Amino acid sequence: MFLNFSVVFTLLLHNFFVSFAPSNNHIIKRYNIHGIDVSHHQRNVDWQKIAEHDDFKVSFCFLKATEGSTFQDTKFKTYWNECKEAGIARGAYHFYHPTRNASDQAKNFIKSVKLTRGDLAPVLDFEKDSPSANVATVRKSLTKWLQIVEKYYGVKPIIYTNTFIYKKYIKGHFKGNPLWLADYKSGNIHSLVKNPNLKIWQYTEKGRVAGIPGHVDINAFVGAEEDFESLKIGD
Repeated sequence: MFLNFSVVFTLLLHNFFVSFAPSNNHIIKRYNIHGIDVSHHQRNVDWQKIAEHDDFKVSFCFLKATEGSTFQDTKFKTYWNECKEAGIARGAYHFYHPTRNASDQAKNFIKSVKLTRGDLAPVLDFEKDSPSANVATVRKSLTKWLQIVEKYYGVKPIIYTNTFIYKKYIKGHFKGNPLWLADYKSGNIHSLVKNPNLKIWQYTEKGRVAGIPGHVDINAFVGAEEDFESLKIGD
């Protein structure tokens, strides 16, 4: 009797959370190209299962490569190779610290990441604010990182950030760089941010994808489908 009650309670609890969990089906249907981003926090990842995910095709994945001036993600090299083997377009990102030297951070990324034809453009992940920092000084440092990385790889890096950082530091600047924005509250990113460079929308941080235990960020490519190829490294 106790066992049966436990099973029933578990099923009811599961159905409750499913019923009240926010649905992203309208976003999945609106856009055709979806992807994820991962780091060592995802731990054991089965890339073949990710490639076979049912709800939507995982077309791309950005992997954390570096952070600050010295840190290299412990899972990057493994994920980097396995992601490509699974047939998923791969990209690498650097978690930027506004209080650290921009040149040293760029060198850390370049030392750790070898991009080849078909890989996605490098990403500057700028989401860590420093309330005491001068906005103009931060922008100057961001520009330095972007210039060094662009010169090395021959492609304009993508800027990833959230809507708060975007409005404070990015809006009206860096007009040549593709933009990747995180916003989990808006049902339509285009009504929130009107920027022609907006290409990728991270619409949830609590997504579920086959092959990944726990939650994972899910993103949609919101530009014209033919523009997706322009984010990749050419010959």
